[in-house]
Amino acid sequence: GMPGPGVVRQVDGSERFRTLEEFREQIRSIVRQGIVDIMLMSASTAEHLTLQERLFDDSSITPAVRANDTSDIHAMRGSRIPTEGSQPFRTLMLDHAQCGHIDCEQAERTLGVDLGLYSMTFNNDRQLDLNTLEAYKAFRVEAERKGFRHFLEVFNPNLPNAVAPEQMPQFINDVIARTLAGVTSAGRPIFLKIAYNGPAAMEELVAYDPHLVVGVLGGSSGTTLDAFMLLSEAKKHGARAALFGRKINNAENQLAFIEFLRLIAEGVIEPVEAVRAYHAVLEKLNIRPLRSLDEDLTLQTNVMSYAGNGTTVSLPPSIKPQAASVKPSPSRATNDDSTTPNFASMTSDERLAYHRERLNRTFGE
Repeated sequence: GMPGPGVVRQVDGSERFRTLEEFREQIRSIVRQGIVDIMLMSASTAEHLTLQERLFDDSSITPAVRANDTSDIHAMRGSRIPTEGSQPFRTLMLDHAQCGHIDCEQAERTLGVDLGLYSMTFNNDRQLDLNTLEAYKAFRVEAERKGFRHFLEVFNPNLPNAVAPEQMPQFINDVIARTLAGVTSAGRPIFLKIAYNGPAAMEELVAYDPHLVVGVLGGSSGTTLDAFMLLSEAKKHGARAALFGRKINNAENQLAFIEFLRLIAEGVIEPVEAVRAYHAVLEKLNIRPLRSLDEDLTLQTNVMSYAGNGTTVSLPPSIKPQAASVKPSPSRATNDDSTTPNFASMTSDERLAYHRERLNRTFGE
């Protein structure tokens, strides 16, 4: 809804919702930055930026659209719908994403977007889950015929007590294995996007099928350390992608936040160092942080819990036109420096000082 693009924090401390055009300008800035792999958008924003502006023509970033919008993410203000069992629904017509009109000619299908996020929520309910599976099958048939690729998002149940908390990680892993067992290579997702249900569950899923690329979603709550630690821990236990939407959208400075996500993904900097350096950048830019440094260095989620039960890192979100996946980017590692520093030989303080100075040059001028 209207809060989707996020808020603008004004000088007097008040807040207002971003306009859609302000939000699209943030997307343009992130694309120009060139760090993320994928930019996920609503179909209407994708049409504007991809088909009309041709924003991605000279970019290494792949545009993607939300391929469906299940009932549990219709979280309008005052809505009770997200509290009911998820039902499948799809606003998007694939032709509109690919060429901007119905019945694309074959040559037109590469003009727009040919990648989408398909989302499913299982609730351990036979009829609800059957509806979800049948809708996914129909989508795969159409997508294969039209040359439309997808990555698959599997949420934890949105109904309370659908699964015992201690069995949630295993339930999700088994649902994924069961759902994809009958899907051959032509119709399989290029990667998964799931809640981080703990290291044990991540290791189990990654070991089960080494050809399955598993990514984690960033979730909505927590501190900057929560976000940075989630990326670090998920990677350590086998995740190969991280998709952050609201955490980036709500950051005090999106470009700096993304820069640190990349550095963590590449193993250049540790999460605690990254939080300190991020706050140093905010101070340089005269941006008031949402939290003090001490508060931002605390963990408010269970990202370090091996079993993964307890407070979950992420819940089914309200619709967001944008999310981004962070990629390793060796070609940008030095950010215009002529040589790459030997980070392995640096102390923690030396790495922190290096990144503070480099990011001050990037964002402070």
